[in-house]
Amino acid sequence: MRRTINTASAVLAAVLVSCAPKGSGGEQQTRHLRELSVPSVYTSPVERAEYTIDHYWDSLFDGNGVTDSTHILGVPKGEVEQHLSNYILMLSQLPLPRAEKAVESLFGDIEEKHRSDTASHCFQSMTEIVSRYLYDPNSPMRNEDLYLPFVQKLSSSEFTPQNMRRAYSHDAEMCSMNRFGEKVPDFRFRTLKGRDLRLYSVKAEYTMLFFSNPGCHACQGIISEVMSRPYISEYLANGTLAVVNVYIDEDVDAWKQYAVNYPESWYSGYDPDYVIREDLLYNVRAIPSLYLLDREKRVIMKDAPTENVLNYLDRIAKQTIQ
Repeated sequence: MRRTINTASAVLAAVLVSCAPKGSGGEQQTRHLRELSVPSVYTSPVERAEYTIDHYWDSLFDGNGVTDSTHILGVPKGEVEQHLSNYILMLSQLPLPRAEKAVESLFGDIEEKHRSDTASHCFQSMTEIVSRYLYDPNSPMRNEDLYLPFVQKLSSSEFTPQNMRRAYSHDAEMCSMNRFGEKVPDFRFRTLKGRDLRLYSVKAEYTMLFFSNPGCHACQGIISEVMSRPYISEYLANGTLAVVNVYIDEDVDAWKQYAVNYPESWYSGYDPDYVIREDLLYNVRAIPSLYLLDREKRVIMKDAPTENVLNYLDRIAKQTIQ
Protein backbone atom coordinates (compact mmCIF):
# COMPACT_ATOMS: atom_id res chain seq x y z
CA MET A 1 0.00 0.00 0.00
CA ARG A 2 1.39 3.38 -0.94
CA ARG A 3 1.52 6.03 1.77
CA THR A 4 -0.66 8.79 0.35
CA ILE A 5 -1.23 12.49 0.88
CA ASN A 6 -4.70 14.00 0.45
CA THR A 7 -5.26 16.02 -2.72
CA ALA A 8 -8.13 18.08 -4.04
CA SER A 9 -9.32 15.15 -6.15
CA ALA A 10 -9.55 12.91 -3.09
CA VAL A 11 -11.59 15.53 -1.25
CA LEU A 12 -13.94 15.94 -4.21
CA ALA A 13 -14.41 12.18 -4.45
CA ALA A 14 -15.62 12.11 -0.85
CA VAL A 15 -17.99 14.99 -1.54
CA LEU A 16 -19.48 13.21 -4.54
CA VAL A 17 -20.06 10.01 -2.60
CA SER A 18 -21.97 11.88 0.08
CA CYS A 19 -23.83 14.32 -2.16
CA ALA A 20 -24.55 12.44 -5.39
CA PRO A 21 -28.23 12.33 -6.30
CA LYS A 22 -29.94 9.01 -5.79
CA GLY A 23 -31.21 8.82 -9.34
CA SER A 24 -34.74 7.99 -10.36
CA GLY A 25 -34.80 4.27 -9.67
CA GLY A 26 -36.75 2.46 -12.35
CA GLU A 27 -37.05 5.66 -14.39
CA GLN A 28 -33.34 5.73 -15.09
CA GLN A 29 -32.76 5.45 -18.83
CA THR A 30 -29.44 3.70 -19.45
CA ARG A 31 -27.67 4.34 -22.72
CA HIS A 32 -24.31 3.18 -24.05
CA LEU A 33 -21.44 4.85 -25.81
CA ARG A 34 -21.36 4.43 -29.57
CA GLU A 35 -18.33 3.00 -31.30
CA LEU A 36 -16.54 5.84 -33.05
CA SER A 37 -16.63 5.58 -36.83
CA VAL A 38 -13.95 7.49 -38.71
CA PRO A 39 -15.27 8.90 -42.03
CA SER A 40 -13.70 7.34 -45.11
CA VAL A 41 -12.43 10.73 -46.25
CA TYR A 42 -9.71 10.39 -43.62
CA THR A 43 -7.37 7.87 -45.19
CA SER A 44 -3.91 8.25 -43.65
CA PRO A 45 -3.14 6.74 -40.22
CA VAL A 46 -2.24 10.20 -38.90
CA GLU A 47 -5.53 11.73 -40.09
CA ARG A 48 -7.55 8.88 -38.66
CA ALA A 49 -5.74 9.10 -35.32
CA GLU A 50 -6.31 12.86 -35.16
CA TYR A 51 -10.01 12.43 -35.90
CA THR A 52 -10.30 9.76 -33.22
CA ILE A 53 -8.69 11.99 -30.60
CA ASP A 54 -10.81 15.00 -31.57
CA HIS A 55 -14.12 13.12 -31.53
CA TYR A 56 -13.43 10.50 -28.88
CA TRP A 57 -15.95 11.92 -26.38
CA ASP A 58 -18.72 12.88 -28.82
CA SER A 59 -20.85 9.88 -27.91
CA LEU A 60 -20.92 10.87 -24.23
CA PHE A 61 -21.48 14.61 -24.53
CA ASP A 62 -23.84 14.55 -27.52
CA GLY A 63 -26.34 12.53 -25.52
CA ASN A 64 -28.38 13.14 -22.40
CA GLY A 65 -29.33 11.22 -19.32
CA VAL A 66 -29.23 11.23 -15.55
CA THR A 67 -25.96 11.53 -13.66
CA ASP A 68 -26.06 9.77 -10.30
CA SER A 69 -23.94 7.40 -8.23
CA THR A 70 -23.88 4.80 -11.04
CA HIS A 71 -24.33 6.77 -14.28
CA ILE A 72 -22.89 9.77 -16.10
CA LEU A 73 -25.31 11.33 -18.56
CA GLY A 74 -27.18 8.03 -18.59
CA VAL A 75 -24.07 5.93 -19.34
CA PRO A 76 -22.92 3.42 -16.70
CA LYS A 77 -19.95 4.82 -14.81
CA GLY A 78 -17.92 1.68 -15.40
CA GLU A 79 -18.33 2.15 -19.14
CA VAL A 80 -17.23 5.78 -18.92
CA GLU A 81 -14.21 4.80 -16.83
CA GLN A 82 -13.17 2.14 -19.35
CA HIS A 83 -13.55 4.75 -22.09
CA LEU A 84 -11.31 7.08 -20.10
CA SER A 85 -8.76 4.35 -19.48
CA ASN A 86 -8.48 3.68 -23.22
CA TYR A 87 -8.24 7.42 -23.85
CA ILE A 88 -5.34 7.85 -21.44
CA LEU A 89 -3.50 4.96 -23.11
CA MET A 90 -3.98 6.67 -26.48
CA LEU A 91 -2.75 9.99 -25.15
CA SER A 92 0.35 8.39 -23.65
CA GLN A 93 1.45 7.46 -27.19
CA LEU A 94 1.23 11.06 -28.43
CA PRO A 95 3.77 13.87 -28.20
CA LEU A 96 3.08 15.68 -24.94
CA PRO A 97 1.95 19.00 -26.51
CA ARG A 98 -0.66 17.17 -28.58
CA ALA A 99 -1.81 15.15 -25.59
CA GLU A 100 -2.11 18.32 -23.50
CA LYS A 101 -4.25 19.90 -26.19
CA ALA A 102 -6.56 16.87 -26.12
CA VAL A 103 -6.90 17.04 -22.33
CA GLU A 104 -7.76 20.75 -22.52
CA SER A 105 -10.38 19.92 -25.15
CA LEU A 106 -11.89 17.26 -22.89
CA PHE A 107 -12.17 19.78 -20.08
CA GLY A 108 -13.84 22.23 -22.46
CA ASP A 109 -16.37 19.56 -23.44
CA ILE A 110 -17.15 18.89 -19.78
CA GLU A 111 -17.70 22.59 -19.09
CA GLU A 112 -19.83 23.09 -22.20
CA LYS A 113 -22.06 20.14 -21.37
CA HIS A 114 -22.51 21.35 -17.81
CA ARG A 115 -23.19 24.90 -18.99
CA SER A 116 -26.00 23.69 -21.22
CA ASP A 117 -27.52 21.55 -18.45
CA THR A 118 -26.34 22.34 -14.92
CA ALA A 119 -28.78 19.83 -13.49
CA SER A 120 -26.85 17.01 -15.19
CA HIS A 121 -24.09 17.07 -12.52
CA CYS A 122 -21.75 16.16 -15.36
CA PHE A 123 -19.01 18.56 -14.26
CA GLN A 124 -18.60 17.18 -10.76
CA SER A 125 -18.68 13.52 -11.81
CA MET A 126 -16.37 13.79 -14.82
CA THR A 127 -13.77 15.96 -13.13
CA GLU A 128 -13.68 13.55 -10.18
CA ILE A 129 -13.10 10.54 -12.43
CA VAL A 130 -10.42 12.21 -14.56
CA SER A 131 -8.66 13.52 -11.45
CA ARG A 132 -8.75 10.11 -9.82
CA TYR A 133 -7.34 8.33 -12.86
CA LEU A 134 -4.59 10.86 -13.59
CA TYR A 135 -3.61 12.04 -10.12
CA ASP A 136 -4.57 9.59 -7.39
CA PRO A 137 -1.29 8.20 -6.01
CA ASN A 138 -2.66 4.67 -6.21
CA SER A 139 -3.92 4.91 -9.78
CA PRO A 140 -2.00 2.67 -12.20
CA MET A 141 -2.70 5.28 -14.90
CA ARG A 142 -1.52 8.34 -12.97
CA ASN A 143 0.26 10.89 -15.13
CA GLU A 144 1.02 14.33 -13.72
CA ASP A 145 2.02 15.73 -17.10
CA LEU A 146 -1.41 14.91 -18.52
CA TYR A 147 -3.19 16.05 -15.37
CA LEU A 148 -1.52 19.47 -15.33
CA PRO A 149 -3.56 21.12 -18.12
CA PHE A 150 -6.72 19.59 -16.66
CA VAL A 151 -6.15 20.77 -13.09
CA GLN A 152 -5.06 24.22 -14.28
CA LYS A 153 -8.45 24.61 -15.93
CA LEU A 154 -10.15 23.07 -12.92
CA SER A 155 -8.57 25.59 -10.54
CA SER A 156 -10.12 28.54 -12.35
CA SER A 157 -13.34 27.14 -13.82
CA GLU A 158 -16.56 28.97 -13.08
CA PHE A 159 -18.05 25.61 -12.08
CA THR A 160 -15.39 24.71 -9.52
CA PRO A 161 -16.56 25.41 -5.95
CA GLN A 162 -14.76 28.42 -4.54
CA ASN A 163 -13.48 26.45 -1.55
CA MET A 164 -11.79 23.90 -3.87
CA ARG A 165 -9.89 26.31 -6.10
CA ARG A 166 -6.93 26.81 -3.78
CA ALA A 167 -6.43 23.05 -3.44
CA TYR A 168 -6.55 22.60 -7.20
CA SER A 169 -4.10 25.48 -7.66
CA HIS A 170 -1.73 23.72 -5.28
CA ASP A 171 -2.08 20.46 -7.22
CA ALA A 172 -1.32 22.35 -10.44
CA GLU A 173 1.79 23.86 -8.87
CA MET A 174 2.99 20.41 -7.78
CA CYS A 175 2.32 18.91 -11.22
CA SER A 176 4.35 21.68 -12.86
CA MET A 177 7.49 20.54 -10.99
CA ASN A 178 10.02 18.28 -12.74
CA ARG A 179 8.04 17.92 -15.93
CA PHE A 180 8.94 15.67 -18.86
CA GLY A 181 12.21 16.83 -20.43
CA GLU A 182 13.23 19.03 -17.49
CA LYS A 183 16.35 18.47 -15.40
CA VAL A 184 15.51 17.41 -11.88
CA PRO A 185 17.08 19.13 -8.83
CA ASP A 186 20.34 17.73 -7.51
CA PHE A 187 20.53 16.63 -3.88
CA ARG A 188 22.87 14.96 -1.41
CA PHE A 189 22.25 11.50 0.03
CA ARG A 190 24.22 9.45 2.58
CA THR A 191 24.92 5.75 2.22
CA LEU A 192 24.94 3.10 4.95
CA LYS A 193 28.74 3.43 5.13
CA GLY A 194 28.41 7.17 5.76
CA ARG A 195 29.57 8.24 2.32
CA ASP A 196 27.92 11.38 0.91
CA LEU A 197 26.96 11.24 -2.75
CA ARG A 198 24.95 13.50 -5.02
CA LEU A 199 22.37 12.48 -7.59
CA TYR A 200 24.33 14.21 -10.35
CA SER A 201 27.52 12.35 -9.39
CA VAL A 202 25.85 9.09 -10.47
CA LYS A 203 26.73 8.53 -14.12
CA ALA A 204 24.58 6.29 -16.30
CA GLU A 205 22.61 6.38 -19.53
CA TYR A 206 19.44 6.06 -17.45
CA THR A 207 18.80 6.62 -13.77
CA MET A 208 15.90 5.14 -11.88
CA LEU A 209 15.23 7.42 -8.93
CA PHE A 210 13.38 5.41 -6.29
CA PHE A 211 11.87 6.94 -3.15
CA SER A 212 11.27 4.10 -0.69
CA ASN A 213 10.77 3.25 2.97
CA PRO A 214 12.33 0.41 4.99
CA GLY A 215 10.02 -2.55 5.34
CA CYS A 216 7.57 -1.20 2.76
CA HIS A 217 5.92 -4.21 1.05
CA ALA A 218 5.16 -2.25 -2.12
CA CYS A 219 8.79 -1.11 -2.23
CA GLN A 220 10.00 -4.68 -1.89
CA GLY A 221 7.68 -5.65 -4.70
CA ILE A 222 9.27 -3.04 -6.96
CA ILE A 223 12.77 -4.24 -6.04
CA SER A 224 11.81 -7.81 -6.93
CA GLU A 225 10.20 -6.74 -10.22
CA VAL A 226 13.20 -4.66 -11.26
CA MET A 227 15.81 -7.26 -10.38
CA SER A 228 13.82 -10.07 -12.05
CA ARG A 229 14.49 -8.56 -15.45
CA PRO A 230 17.32 -10.61 -17.02
CA TYR A 231 19.16 -7.60 -18.41
CA ILE A 232 19.10 -5.42 -15.29
CA SER A 233 22.24 -6.81 -13.64
CA GLU A 234 24.21 -6.27 -16.84
CA TYR A 235 22.83 -2.74 -17.24
CA LEU A 236 23.77 -1.88 -13.67
CA ALA A 237 27.28 -3.24 -14.21
CA ASN A 238 28.01 -1.53 -17.55
CA GLY A 239 26.55 1.90 -16.76
CA THR A 240 23.44 1.67 -18.89
CA LEU A 241 21.30 1.98 -15.76
CA ALA A 242 21.78 3.23 -12.21
CA VAL A 243 19.24 2.93 -9.42
CA VAL A 244 19.32 5.68 -6.80
CA ASN A 245 17.20 4.51 -3.87
CA VAL A 246 16.53 7.26 -1.31
CA TYR A 247 14.77 7.40 2.06
CA ILE A 248 13.35 10.86 2.80
CA ASP A 249 11.76 10.49 6.26
CA GLU A 250 13.08 10.86 9.82
CA ASP A 251 13.61 7.35 11.22
CA VAL A 252 17.18 6.96 9.98
CA ASP A 253 17.95 4.23 12.53
CA ALA A 254 15.17 2.06 11.09
CA TRP A 255 16.54 2.71 7.59
CA LYS A 256 20.09 1.74 8.66
CA GLN A 257 18.84 -1.53 10.12
CA TYR A 258 16.95 -2.35 6.93
CA ALA A 259 19.41 -1.04 4.33
CA VAL A 260 21.34 -4.31 4.07
CA ASN A 261 18.29 -5.71 2.26
CA TYR A 262 18.76 -3.41 -0.74
CA PRO A 263 20.67 -4.72 -3.78
CA GLU A 264 24.41 -4.01 -3.48
CA SER A 265 24.43 -2.78 -7.10
CA TRP A 266 22.10 0.09 -6.19
CA TYR A 267 23.00 3.49 -4.79
CA SER A 268 20.98 3.40 -1.57
CA GLY A 269 20.96 6.21 0.96
CA TYR A 270 18.93 8.64 3.02
CA ASP A 271 18.44 12.39 2.83
CA PRO A 272 20.45 13.76 5.78
CA ASP A 273 19.22 17.32 5.19
CA TYR A 274 15.51 16.47 4.66
CA VAL A 275 15.58 18.87 1.71
CA ILE A 276 13.72 16.58 -0.68
CA ARG A 277 10.62 16.62 1.48
CA GLU A 278 10.84 19.92 3.35
CA ASP A 279 12.02 22.05 0.42
CA LEU A 280 9.71 20.18 -1.97
CA LEU A 281 12.45 19.40 -4.47
CA TYR A 282 10.22 16.55 -5.62
CA ASN A 283 6.49 16.07 -5.28
CA VAL A 284 6.67 12.76 -3.42
CA ARG A 285 2.98 12.28 -2.70
CA ALA A 286 3.28 8.61 -1.80
CA ILE A 287 5.83 5.92 -1.09
CA PRO A 288 7.05 4.20 -3.18
CA SER A 289 7.61 6.65 -6.04
CA LEU A 290 9.62 6.09 -9.23
CA TYR A 291 11.25 8.52 -11.63
CA LEU A 292 13.13 7.57 -14.78
CA LEU A 293 15.83 10.03 -15.88
CA ASP A 294 18.11 10.24 -18.90
CA ARG A 295 21.89 10.74 -18.94
CA GLU A 296 21.53 14.47 -18.23
CA LYS A 297 19.04 13.79 -15.40
CA ARG A 298 16.11 14.97 -17.49
CA VAL A 299 12.71 13.50 -16.72
CA ILE A 300 11.53 10.64 -18.90
CA MET A 301 8.87 9.52 -16.42
CA LYS A 302 7.71 11.16 -13.20
CA ASP A 303 6.12 9.26 -10.30
CA ALA A 304 5.38 6.56 -12.84
CA PRO A 305 3.74 3.17 -12.31
CA THR A 306 6.41 0.46 -12.09
CA GLU A 307 5.00 -1.30 -15.16
CA ASN A 308 5.51 1.81 -17.29
CA VAL A 309 9.14 2.23 -16.21
CA LEU A 310 9.95 -1.42 -16.79
CA ASN A 311 8.18 -1.48 -20.16
CA TYR A 312 10.37 1.44 -21.22
CA LEU A 313 13.53 -0.41 -20.14
CA ASP A 314 12.25 -3.59 -21.83
CA ARG A 315 11.99 -1.73 -25.13
CA ILE A 316 15.55 -0.46 -24.75
CA ALA A 317 16.75 -4.01 -24.08
CA LYS A 318 14.94 -5.35 -27.16
CA GLN A 319 16.43 -2.61 -29.35
CA THR A 320 19.91 -3.44 -28.05
CA ILE A 321 19.48 -7.12 -28.89
CA GLN A 322 18.26 -6.31 -32.41
